[in-house]
Amino acid sequence: MKTYVDQPNGVFPSVCSLDCPDQCGLLVHKQDGKIVKVEGDPNHPVTQGSICNKVRNMAERIYDTKRLTQPLKRVGAKGEGKFEPITWEEAIQTITSHWKQLIREHGPESILPYSFYGNMGRLNAETMDYRLFHRMGASLLDRAICNAAGGVGYNYTMGANYGTDPEETVHTKLFLMWGINAVSTNMHQVMLAEKARKNGAKIVVIDVHKNQTGRWADWFIPILPGTDTALALGLMHILFAENMVDEEFMEKYTVGHEELREHVKQYDPQTVSSITGVPADDIYRLARMYGQTSGSLVRIGNGLQHHDNGGMCVRTIACLPALTGQWLVQGGGAMKGNKGFLEHNKQALQRPDLLANKKTRRVNMNVIGSALLELDPPIRSMFVYGCNPALVAPEGNKVKKGLLREDLFTVVHDLFLTETAAYADIVLPATSAFENTDFYTSYWHHYMQLQKPVIAPYGESKPNVEVFRLLAKGMGYEDEMFDDSEEELIRQALDYPANPFLGSITYEDLVEKNYRKAAVTPDFIEKLPTPSGKIELYSKQLEKLGYPALPTYTPIPVESDLPFLYVPGPNHNFLNSTFSNNAKHVKLEKFPRLFMNTADAEASGIADGDVVRVWNDRGECELTVSVGETVLAGVVVSQGLWADQPGAKHHVNALTPDRIADMGGGATFFSGRVNVEKLAR
Repeated sequence: MKTYVDQPNGVFPSVCSLDCPDQCGLLVHKQDGKIVKVEGDPNHPVTQGSICNKVRNMAERIYDTKRLTQPLKRVGAKGEGKFEPITWEEAIQTITSHWKQLIREHGPESILPYSFYGNMGRLNAETMDYRLFHRMGASLLDRAICNAAGGVGYNYTMGANYGTDPEETVHTKLFLMWGINAVSTNMHQVMLAEKARKNGAKIVVIDVHKNQTGRWADWFIPILPGTDTALALGLMHILFAENMVDEEFMEKYTVGHEELREHVKQYDPQTVSSITGVPADDIYRLARMYGQTSGSLVRIGNGLQHHDNGGMCVRTIACLPALTGQWLVQGGGAMKGNKGFLEHNKQALQRPDLLANKKTRRVNMNVIGSALLELDPPIRSMFVYGCNPALVAPEGNKVKKGLLREDLFTVVHDLFLTETAAYADIVLPATSAFENTDFYTSYWHHYMQLQKPVIAPYGESKPNVEVFRLLAKGMGYEDEMFDDSEEELIRQALDYPANPFLGSITYEDLVEKNYRKAAVTPDFIEKLPTPSGKIELYSKQLEKLGYPALPTYTPIPVESDLPFLYVPGPNHNFLNSTFSNNAKHVKLEKFPRLFMNTADAEASGIADGDVVRVWNDRGECELTVSVGETVLAGVVVSQGLWADQPGAKHHVNALTPDRIADMGGGATFFSGRVNVEKLAR
């Protein structure tokens, strides 16, 4: 495959690697062998040349003077961040000799990989790494920190991550943006909604915080955290009671609609209002708007699944389009994610068959702090890549305490000396996506994309695929699978007859044009991969597992008597911890804020602009208060994960619980409680 590395000047196609649903097509400008500009590809069918500030400034990140250029070994105390350079040969030998000794003395389960999608490239996120750790028999990681609960919940209703084609949403007449700050996290859906708005579409945003998306909406509906299930059930109550349902659609395409009709009678608007904080009149208005508008789309965000009841919440909201028959209307339906249409041969890439007859334990990444401190037998080595758990994992103080263990041999592969890398014994420099060969599958639009290397590796940095090949060799594993080239891996991924929508995409197609669309037809609703083949309003699967078979509201637990529900949402200029160490992005965000209701602030003697201590029994942080009506009383919201700085207390995940959600092992970041008090200074 032709790459662009040897061409010092020109404009070259590329892909945004960030963990974002939009997955933009890019054009990368090179001069004298260096990237000097990144812009959107105007020919990409969905993203059409528009990109966000994060990727527009990517060249500064790639050539940041703080970027790692060679392997390092720790010479100071853990967490002190003192290292000295070593060679790759020494690094690989040090790592593999430690691992061999741990396997001899404690077994392979003493070793744990810890990763997520800091780079969304499928080869670098989930191929050679999985093969190595499967072959080794290491502890398995449940990568459930992001969309696990909602993904499982949605699948109980729809059978797979199937949703409306974003390109069709220019025809939508009503958008329910539910629990998604789309302006900051799904900008091209906002652009498509704007096109629809010019043709009369209305945009309703339901969220706990009137953020940029709430301000953009035609109607913003504030809601108490963790109560979205009740609101959805209240809408169903009115839809059935006022005959705003499509009986023919429900009869043909669903199971359980009669049971659901009876079940939702208990969720009358007055009851639902008392739960959600949404006035009963607004619940009626919203239900009638939804029930009487054909071409209505529910865009389900990530936020509302980060509660103890997050899986059931998403399952419940996913039932709404089935009641009104919107799946058969252009621009109608729902979207939680669309990655089911681009599902590829993960078995071939990851080789889970290598785990046969190995009783390998699983560790949920959301409880890594507890796992490092309490698991028996202990985790004695952790390899971290594509993730920064010291900043992004819940119960952050517990995570850092675990990373401080002297008997924990930690390796971090990253572009920067992250908060986690400061605790490492060995640090390895990683390539950026522009230096890799990889393929990408959006979890929003229907396009698969190919990344050809644009620049040579920075310094001595290496991609994940190569690093795990080297580690396999160092471990003495001679399996042929570790020799597979990137082209061979992509071909293996595309060889997947189980997904009929993928059949039209070939490796040659991707090489020729860089992107190809899944062959999705509107009749996918005719045969869903649920047990019944239909939309399951009543789920026998859930019933067998001990869950309510019908969508049901369960309150999030009241974990303490502290007065405020706390939601640490995303901000506009960071992506999780990525870019939080970049001066330009920090300047754009200015400083970390806590949004607080006016009545709560007055009762606490807090004024707009005050610095406050936000605390619970897990930890504390210090934020600047923004007082107003952007959140309901009893709720406080922060935005963004801010990099650790000397003397600063901005680590919001020191406050978040590491409880596990109701489905999929998901995180419960947004179900914690805090107190807020003004600092004397």
